[in-house]
Amino acid sequence: MTAVATPGAPAAPLLLTQRRIWIIFSALIAGMMLSSLDQTIVSTAMPTIVGQLGGVEHQAWITTAYLLATTIVMPIYGKFGDVMGRRTLFLIAIALFTLASVGAAFAPDFTWFVVFRAMQGLGGGGLMILSQAIIADIVPASERGKYMGPLGAIFGISAVAGPLLGGYFVDHLTWQWAFYINIPVGIAAFLIAWFALTLPSKKVTKKIDVLGVVLLSIATTCLIFFTDFGGGKEHGWAAPETWLWGAGLVLAALAFVLVESRAEDPIIPLGLFKNPIFVNATAIGFTLGLGMFSAIAFVPTFLQMSSGTSAAASGLLMLPMMVGMMGTSIWSGIMITKRQKYKAYPIVGTLITAAAMTAMTTLTAATPIWLICVYLFFFGAGLGLIMQVVVLVVQNAVGADVVGTATSTNNYFREVGASLGVAIFGAMFTTRLSDSLTEVFAGMPNADAAVSTIDPQKLAEMPDAIREGVVNAYADSLAPVFWYLIPFILLAFLLALFLKHIPLSDQSGMVARGEAIAGDEAEALESAARGGAGNDGAGSAAPAHRSAAGSADADATPTGDAAGSATREP
Repeated sequence: MTAVATPGAPAAPLLLTQRRIWIIFSALIAGMMLSSLDQTIVSTAMPTIVGQLGGVEHQAWITTAYLLATTIVMPIYGKFGDVMGRRTLFLIAIALFTLASVGAAFAPDFTWFVVFRAMQGLGGGGLMILSQAIIADIVPASERGKYMGPLGAIFGISAVAGPLLGGYFVDHLTWQWAFYINIPVGIAAFLIAWFALTLPSKKVTKKIDVLGVVLLSIATTCLIFFTDFGGGKEHGWAAPETWLWGAGLVLAALAFVLVESRAEDPIIPLGLFKNPIFVNATAIGFTLGLGMFSAIAFVPTFLQMSSGTSAAASGLLMLPMMVGMMGTSIWSGIMITKRQKYKAYPIVGTLITAAAMTAMTTLTAATPIWLICVYLFFFGAGLGLIMQVVVLVVQNAVGADVVGTATSTNNYFREVGASLGVAIFGAMFTTRLSDSLTEVFAGMPNADAAVSTIDPQKLAEMPDAIREGVVNAYADSLAPVFWYLIPFILLAFLLALFLKHIPLSDQSGMVARGEAIAGDEAEALESAARGGAGNDGAGSAAPAHRSAAGSADADATPTGDAAGSATREP
């Protein structure tokens, strides 16, 4: 229960008791579950979806469209959350994601399916960014690891359930159920957030950087189309239309930097890039995104087609990867909170990830299933040591007033890397695959249609010679691509070596901004408010405001997330 202010007085600060923190955290868990569950369900259902909708040669767009939309909106959610408050934006993200899931389930063809996947990305980007920013608002960096670890674990849990559910739906129902399931989950997440997410709203006091938003969106779109056209079979790097996208990217990026340098309240403040810790951690995220998402996006397809397993079995085979990710994510969060040190985890994580990816270059149709599971376990364990830690480092290095913007910018560059990786390496995979499958079906009637619409069910019905040719085509097309991903993981390792360690802040963002009271004082005020029914709540407002003033004085301490700290200037 929060303190009640008298009419005409400023709103009393929110009391961040442990009970209230856990209630808010439950809303974040629900939102993260919704977003992450859908991505992994689609991964195992992808071969069936593209086969039935006729889009095998363009299947990379299912992932690219989602990542592109997510990437574009991340800075928008981050900045608007800082200046407007995060509660309404979080509810909008959940609603948008759920409605887009309905559209994807009823998509009449491959093009419409990709459109609705992009709409899901518009909601999913908000769920990801706002969850991380809200945690920074309510929990100090010194304790945040034990909360961000479970958030990473929720991603792991849903990523385990996703492939299993996706495989079950494909094998026993229809692929549309991979999206039907989002409807009740989305409604539940919306209701939890509506009642539990009690955060203050804010009034916009500066001009919104609309031109910056538009230019950033144009630059991001040009970047993805440039890499997709260049790496694809249909256009290639010599095509003039490919370089038109490249020219658009350069012009939009230059215009964006110019606009941001003059904007009253820029969507991405250029001052962030003067912070060496922010730059280093963001570079780690970018290089990790290049290698990580490419592998995650296409491994389930490899398991289904190259190993000859069903969709359900391929989902089960992803279990070791998610167990590894969950284990190290939770463990590293607990250890960071306990030891107040974070630098070693991304260093070790990048080495483990690189080793696992090197092992995956040896995958063939004859690779034993148990060995694939071992590779995936260590791949997930490496990622679990990096992903949440990098976000924590960024949030700890900037002021409390820009924590959402810094979080979204860090995630933006990671998603740019992911979009690039999936577009470039996905194009390499699908180009190799299309050529190999064309050779397999050469001489057969309707060979082009057979290549475009192949899925695991049809594969099982084919003659042994054709089936063996298809399986080998998938194996020979994907495994070599991992060699191109390894250098990016090793670059992330080098960046992690130079990541500077600074003390973890002992103030949450809302406390640093004077919007909340936390710790023992909040518990005492909450207890007093519950016991002071005869005071009509008025008695609790005064001490709340006095505490807020005291909190403001404490903001200038070196360990706070306040903008006054020299080491955390954006």
